[in-house]
Amino acid sequence: MTPGALAAALGAGVAAGTINTVVGSGTLVSFPVLLALGLPPLTANVSNTIGLAPGNISGVIGYRRQLLGQERRAVTLAVVSVTGGLVGAALLLLFPASVFKRAVPVLILAACVLVLLQPLVRRLASRWQAAPSPGTGGWAVRAGVLAVAVYGGYFGAAQGVILMGILPLALHDDLQRLNALKNVLTMSANLAAAVLFAVEASVSWPAAAAVAVGSIIGGQVGARVGLRLSPAVLRAVVVAVGVAAAVRLLV
Repeated sequence: MTPGALAAALGAGVAAGTINTVVGSGTLVSFPVLLALGLPPLTANVSNTIGLAPGNISGVIGYRRQLLGQERRAVTLAVVSVTGGLVGAALLLLFPASVFKRAVPVLILAACVLVLLQPLVRRLASRWQAAPSPGTGGWAVRAGVLAVAVYGGYFGAAQGVILMGILPLALHDDLQRLNALKNVLTMSANLAAAVLFAVEASVSWPAAAAVAVGSIIGGQVGARVGLRLSPAVLRAVVVAVGVAAAVRLLV
């Protein structure tokens, strides 16, 4: 890759890492850039996943204080995410993307509706649960996390948006704490997929490295930005990014 192409991939990584940490959907920035640089779609997808994985780790570190008290459910749900990420990555390598591509906009828009309804859900939940719960939310939330992780391993755009629609429905907790948990789950799924891609897929390592450096920087920027947002503003950002992602995928 030329120096200009590497600089473009680096910049895309910074933007994607920032967006992923705050809400998700950073892939919709970095993946098209890699395509524009001439990478084949499959190579661009796997290189992007590998490149964004370090940024996911960076975002989790940035939100580490919001994970205090969530250790048990974070570990439990992370195991579920790793499983789903591996399944999704295997599907990408084995089957065509047409079914997932058709479902993605619907999933994202549904997640946006869930995020908008979160204040109502929290008011209803507060009637029987007055304090934040360290629980995992039962099998329903595990099934949801697994499904999102499968999608995340396959493509991953707006994985965080979908999780931010699911988690508040089952886990009564502060939105920033749930955003920290979301970062752990996306990190787990993406790392699992990245390992499989590194072994089995055709990767553009210069592109992946440039995106990785950028995404690490973006993860820290995203943590600083995201932690300054009020729950209402964060919710608005989730919905805005989610709708934009759905429209972009439909177009």
